[in-house]
Amino acid sequence: MTLLLKYLALCFFKNNPADLFPHKSFIWNTVAFYLISGCIVEGLISDPADGSLEVFLRTIMAFSSCATLLLIIKKLGYFKQLFTAIFVCENFIMTLATITEAMYFLMVMQHIEFAEEISIAIGFVLVGWYIAIVSYILRKMLLYKTGTSVTLAFSYFILTYGIPMLFMDI
Repeated sequence: MTLLLKYLALCFFKNNPADLFPHKSFIWNTVAFYLISGCIVEGLISDPADGSLEVFLRTIMAFSSCATLLLIIKKLGYFKQLFTAIFVCENFIMTLATITEAMYFLMVMQHIEFAEEISIAIGFVLVGWYIAIVSYILRKMLLYKTGTSVTLAFSYFILTYGIPMLFMDI
């Protein structure tokens, strides 16, 4: 539980992911939660089968992106720490997205006039927060400057969400 709290602190821009050393069961639990929560959120948005396929593609892209970056900069030893830090924080954001979906459903059921605008605004905040978290993780772990880490975080977001989404539209 202590390790989880240390990783969750990354979502609030505290701790250094390079100082956190996840054990094997923690890593597998993080990946399992990532897959399950992603399938739930995507299943609420679209067809559950298509959503699940998109989540698996996102997972492959996430692992590939982290591995490629670390391979290029010759720091492959940070792989477990990097993807675990990103996945734990993404799991946190995905949990908030699930709550947002539930709030949207309740607002629609209660006929709240701006339900869609409210949920879209929350979605934009969550995406911005996610990019800021990934940027923070890259900056702390790999000692990049802010501009570089923001660019890489945005690129990571496009690779892990954009490409699978485009693939699903084909």
